[in-house]
Amino acid sequence: MVNPMDPNARPQPDTAQPLVGGLGPEPTDAPQSGGYSAGGDVITEGTQETFAVDVIEASQNVPVIVDFWAPWCEPCKTLGPALEKYVKNAGGTVRMVKINIDENKELAAQLRIQSIPMVYAFVNGKPADGFQGMVPDSQIKEFVKRLIGDAVPPVEAALEEAAAALEAGEIETASHIYTQVLGSDSENTGGIAGLIRCSVAANDFDVARAIIDGLTPEMLRAPEVSAAIAALDLAETSSAPADVAPLEARLEKNPADHEARYDLAMAYYGAGQNETAIESLLEIIRRDQSWNDDAARLQLLKIFEALGPTHPLSNDGRRQLSSVLFS
Repeated sequence: MVNPMDPNARPQPDTAQPLVGGLGPEPTDAPQSGGYSAGGDVITEGTQETFAVDVIEASQNVPVIVDFWAPWCEPCKTLGPALEKYVKNAGGTVRMVKINIDENKELAAQLRIQSIPMVYAFVNGKPADGFQGMVPDSQIKEFVKRLIGDAVPPVEAALEEAAAALEAGEIETASHIYTQVLGSDSENTGGIAGLIRCSVAANDFDVARAIIDGLTPEMLRAPEVSAAIAALDLAETSSAPADVAPLEARLEKNPADHEARYDLAMAYYGAGQNETAIESLLEIIRRDQSWNDDAARLQLLKIFEALGPTHPLSNDGRRQLSSVLFS
């Protein structure tokens, strides 16, 4: 067998770090529907006899990650499933070959595998990237992302499609796509958050709460899930009265009527007038920062969380809030 490893081209392993966060079970492939489909058999068990075909030749068409492991290696039992999760979510834009070094000692020696877990990525028949030891989940995700490059994984494309449908008010379409994503990966937090938001948009608050009640602590801590929960909290406390004139009249008569302005802000939010709601809450803070035990500021932060950290209204609103608080 020709040695595929040029010592001068071997990637330098990253410094080993402890694993951060929990990792859910690996997803299965999703059905072909709604614009979403995962890859086929993108993860295989390799041997020294199949290495040339499974890795060297295959990497001419798509990046191939090689995971060197052994049954006695405890870190391998965590790292392997983490890699598999992101490879499957990449939907065929990257492949993975698992090599048991106990059963392929000659190959391990030839490739100079001295400790495990050891991960290499092959591109065009040559090693292009890699790391050694346990690394955080975020680093595993970034490792796969580097290999994918500009390719958009099917899961990400599906989530974007569902979000656009939800934004357009097509709740049933969005819910269908999110459900398909979760059929592939039951712990995909983007899909979970999407279903919560679909339930909120449909005013099915009990359904949204039921989804949340079934989540693990790790899922609840995911930014997209906590943002969806914030949106539910706001929806449950917001309303859009048929006539806001009485509240506006109270404010015109007494601009210091913070309760009226607060209720009006929540009515605006309930009607989807997010910018007006944010401005109303900011005005309360400008006039009285500590009113009602910081109620306006706390509600404002919840709106920012519900909108998400990258939303233009969140960014602008946070800048205005900082200006008010620290001027």
